[in-house]
Amino acid sequence: MPRIARRTFLAGLGGAALTACTGSGSNTARPPTTDGFEASGSPSPTPLPPVTVNAATGPVQVPGAPLRVVVLDTDVLDSALTLGVTPVGAALPASDTRFPGYWPASRTAGIRLVGPAGAPDLGSVRALRPDLILSNQARDGDRYEQLREIAPTVLTQTTGAPWKADFQLHAQALSRVAPAAAFVTAYQKHAGQVAGALSAAKLSGSRVSLVRFVAGGGIRLFGRQSFPGIVVADAGVGRPDAQNVDQSDFEIPPDQLGKADGDLLLYATYGDPVTAGVGATLASPGWQALGAVKAHRAFPVDDQLWFQGIGYTGANFMLDQLQRFLGA
Repeated sequence: MPRIARRTFLAGLGGAALTACTGSGSNTARPPTTDGFEASGSPSPTPLPPVTVNAATGPVQVPGAPLRVVVLDTDVLDSALTLGVTPVGAALPASDTRFPGYWPASRTAGIRLVGPAGAPDLGSVRALRPDLILSNQARDGDRYEQLREIAPTVLTQTTGAPWKADFQLHAQALSRVAPAAAFVTAYQKHAGQVAGALSAAKLSGSRVSLVRFVAGGGIRLFGRQSFPGIVVADAGVGRPDAQNVDQSDFEIPPDQLGKADGDLLLYATYGDPVTAGVGATLASPGWQALGAVKAHRAFPVDDQLWFQGIGYTGANFMLDQLQRFLGA
């Protein structure tokens, strides 16, 4: 299957969402724009009634089809944009200075930054007058009471491994249940196509290593219970023995770089590359001795996509890249 151009791919995803939004069910009305009118210029339909969602903190009543949404982590950013909701505000990881590049600038240009994920500026959040706040307990559990005083706040328990279940909760909170189902179906079809292509090329037995260099956090390997680990598994591809474990990630010392080897090695960097020790590690004898490096099968990938995307749009792009890296 040829590589999918970003613009074409996003257009296809948008079509799936639009089809779902205009189908039967509770989400029959097109989402209004932030000025209260539909894209056609006609008045927006009657507002949807409030929705009660079962968040990690218990039942939370949120407005139907909220218009002013603030997202405080990268998974909810992907969920909102995937479902056609442009947040009015967002928090990004502290070392990130831009929105994820796998989204066109036109989709993120109007989003106001409200500080780092895990320590958002509550004054900035309040100034945006949100009618819904989305995050998770791992990031914002300790400020939940403050957030809910600003607007109804829906938290999942964590992020990463449960990204598919979290997406469903996000869809409920955003009144986008029908388009969410369309995206899930599209992703499953895409993953099946990639798995089929890899099988036909006799590449299903390839073992993909996932490595992340973290400034101040050393060298991290990712197991099956992680966002990228699940996407790789959905493509029907295996993992190196050291990473074929039921955990999210773990740190290794430089003298255990052998655990990073695989038939294909994908690595990313979060934060300052120098502080993360990327250059020193890539030049080290241990790294140079890896089979994937010797075979020229070690590739850098975008950290904001592979390790922070944590959603269906990010996952679809990863499937596309994985297929290209493996050569099917």
